[in-house]
Amino acid sequence: MRNATLKGLAGLILFFVFTSPVIAQQQRSFKVGCIAFYNLENLFDTINDPDKNDEEFLPDGDVKWNSKKYLTKIERMAEAIAGIGTDITPDGAAILGVSEIENKEVLLDLAASPRLKDRDYKVIHYHSPDLRGVDVALLYQPKYFKPTATKSYRLNVKDRPDFITRDQLLVSGIFDGEQMHFIVNHWPSRRGGEKRSLPFRLAAAELSRHIVDSLLNLNPDAKIVVMGDLNDNPNNKSLTEGLRAKGSQEELQQGDLYNATSSLYKKGIGSNAWRDTWSLFDQQIVSQGFLGNDFSSYRYYTVKVHNKVELTQKSGRFKGYPWRTYVGGEYHGGYSDHFPSYIIIAKEAEK
Repeated sequence: MRNATLKGLAGLILFFVFTSPVIAQQQRSFKVGCIAFYNLENLFDTINDPDKNDEEFLPDGDVKWNSKKYLTKIERMAEAIAGIGTDITPDGAAILGVSEIENKEVLLDLAASPRLKDRDYKVIHYHSPDLRGVDVALLYQPKYFKPTATKSYRLNVKDRPDFITRDQLLVSGIFDGEQMHFIVNHWPSRRGGEKRSLPFRLAAAELSRHIVDSLLNLNPDAKIVVMGDLNDNPNNKSLTEGLRAKGSQEELQQGDLYNATSSLYKKGIGSNAWRDTWSLFDQQIVSQGFLGNDFSSYRYYTVKVHNKVELTQKSGRFKGYPWRTYVGGEYHGGYSDHFPSYIIIAKEAEK
């Protein structure tokens, strides 16, 4: 993990330097790590899978998906991922949760692409029953993270046995000598309206909360990251009540989670846009085990949305929005309809 020279423990980050009025002269060396999430917007291959709803993304499908478009999509995704967090660590995302992928094979293609090959990303993926044929997964750099356990959780909605959506993925392991847990999500969409669909996201939040509680019961100081496209904003009921994720560290009660992305949302920063309104659905939420100022072990430091100009639409009505692969069925050859989000964690290096 990249060492960074830091002054103090708080303030603005600039060329790997933290500035603090409390410890202005004392320089300390830190290790930093990047944990990210990215909705890849329909990363499908071109091969028909009878067990997947992939007909739209076939050469004779509605969007006329073909090898050229697929390889361009892989290149775009690799370019975007390669840049995440590199303003702080050249190794980029050590942990990367993803959503809207068809299968493990598309991620193996992504990991093998020229821009990402040197990072040696490994893939953890389970098939889920989602009607659209998309799953969540986790990529990791093995020189930083060693998985010890993985599990896929099925979402069952009370009184709606017919409701089917993405599973939730839990990956536990050792991150640079410390045990950490990552929960990757893609909660049910707002199809049919925000209010009408809210019960499904509340159910998803309660499932995530169940996973978190099971980890905290084993270790109250467990370091947990809940990440994903949650299809709700940080101030929505599914987050504040269902998941018990709060945007203020001062307001946390025992067992509450800290929604790091809430601070960005309050500033008007979004990760996706719809009908001239920005939302921050792509969130990073941490357990209290990551909070504190001692930095004797890995602590949460900062959160960002990777909204670099190359990922944005350059002209027209949607200028500044995420540059999509398709808009209204028309091929645009962009990246995704979401920007990635990520957190930086830091730990004081041994002298």
